[in-house]
Amino acid sequence: MGRAFQNRKDSMAKTAAAKTKVYSKYGREIYVVAKSGGADPAGNLSLRSLLDRAKKDQVPSHVIEKALDKAQGAGGEDFEVARYEGFGPGGCMMIVDCLTDNPTRTFNDVRLCFNKGGGKLGTQGTCMHSFDHCAIFRFEGSDDEAVLEALMMADVDVTDIESEDGVITVFTPNTEYGKAKTALTEELGDDQDFDTDEIQFVPQSTSPVVGEDIEQFQMFMDMLEDLDDVQRVFHNAELE
Repeated sequence: MGRAFQNRKDSMAKTAAAKTKVYSKYGREIYVVAKSGGADPAGNLSLRSLLDRAKKDQVPSHVIEKALDKAQGAGGEDFEVARYEGFGPGGCMMIVDCLTDNPTRTFNDVRLCFNKGGGKLGTQGTCMHSFDHCAIFRFEGSDDEAVLEALMMADVDVTDIESEDGVITVFTPNTEYGKAKTALTEELGDDQDFDTDEIQFVPQSTSPVVGEDIEQFQMFMDMLEDLDDVQRVFHNAELE
């Protein structure tokens, strides 16, 4: 079965309005990552990964360029990370990551979603202990032993490595992202395409969501993802 993590969707949005919202979220994240680590992807591995993901999700080049130009300018918006934890329908655990320029507004918006969505917003640390903060790399390949050896030679702390149906998935602590990405690129080549290349909260176990809670959970997720400040939602729900 392997560890449960959230694969990138081939089509993140179907309507024009939904696509615009997705592009806006990408633009905000690109701006923040480029502002903090530099706007040159060659020297900012997190930015390079984010730009690759944006292109796969068909984010228009003008959205990307605008965010990069903005990050290199003086002043600009002051976004900060806000993270909320709580319980969704059926008692599943939720982590909501946001980028906000108004923490009070964002907190109130997220709390309203939890209240309307049949969930309960918790305090910091409520759910975090049940997730691992991982860097995840997923790509086509079959020689997981060679990949593991390359990572070990680079002194990367590998949490787990899986090989199934011609696909290798590597899990490392989030703090090992840079070293792991460099080692994998050297082993596989600069042109290696990663299906997944990002940092996520991976649940240590899943929680079944059944019956009427399934529809409630899907509505709850839609409400959260519709908020401009919400970037990612992680959960341990398993819809049955």
